Amino acid sequence: MKEVIEPLNRDTLRYALRINGTVRAYFSAFLREQGYLEIPPVIYSTATDPLNHPVFDTSFEYYGEKYSITKSMIFHKQIAVQYLNKIFAFSPNVRLETSDRASTGRHLSEFTQIDIECLKASRDDMISLAEDMIVGVIAEVKEKNKTELNSLKRTLNVPKKPFVRIRYEDAFREYGKQFEDLLSAKMTAPFWIIDIPIKEREFYDREDPNNEGFLLDMDLIYPEGFGEASSGGEREFEIEKILKRVKLKGQSTDQFKWFIEAASGGLLPSAGFGIGIERLVRYLCGFPRIDMVTPFPKIPGKLSI
Repeated sequence: MKEVIEPLNRDTLRYALRINGTVRAYFSAFLREQGYLEIPPVIYSTATDPLNHPVFDTSFEYYGEKYSITKSMIFHKQIAVQYLNKIFAFSPNVRLETSDRASTGRHLSEFTQIDIECLKASRDDMISLAEDMIVGVIAEVKEKNKTELNSLKRTLNVPKKPFVRIRYEDAFREYGKQFEDLLSAKMTAPFWIIDIPIKEREFYDREDPNNEGFLLDMDLIYPEGFGEASSGGEREFEIEKILKRVKLKGQSTDQFKWFIEAASGGLLPSAGFGIGIERLVRYLCGFPRIDMVTPFPKIPGKLSI
């Protein structure tokens, strides 16, 4: 018999949902002011994010064609931004994680992230935008949700730009394989992990032309042990490099047929990132577990309604 999730606390859930509402409203208004256009989410598609870690398959057949539930809108973002310039979406994602992820306190098999993409943008552009969003939303929650924060006995500090940047190789060298968790527990403000080795990420992340074997990626990490907040970077846009990277990952071009066809017609460079809404709300609330922020949490390995 699979373990069933425990009942949710009505009061803390209500506080979390009010803060969730503040987060969504702030992000939406902020991005619109910056010239971003909201696009509808993609729930299923013939191609979705392959991810760089194992998850259970979500594919199904529909009228003789193979589809998958969306793990992320990465391919759709890179295509849509070609003619919409600046976009964002509140994207529901389904990643059927293995049961060992339940113990982290920050993984759900079903979650929402705000996905952002900008044409002809650099990693530095996206880091600056993400920092503005995080600084702004923390200040907004402190102002709009004083009652909820007081009830939760949660004190939030608004971080200052620029956030600290740490190279992946430097973090790995000093702290070992668990560097992200160790640094997250040590730091008192959000920080970046940058220059991630090519083997650690998917084929769509752009290799740094001035630093072979490393990607123009960035991962935002929350302090206080709350772990990863966001992942993103510049996108590979030249078809020859895309095909080379697919081969390097041991994947088949058939998996990404429509995206590769679009890329073959020519893509302009872009960059973007995603911020997990539930993880952000968990951090803002100071909760020990991510399942406390949503009424119907899907926890890896547990029976969920």
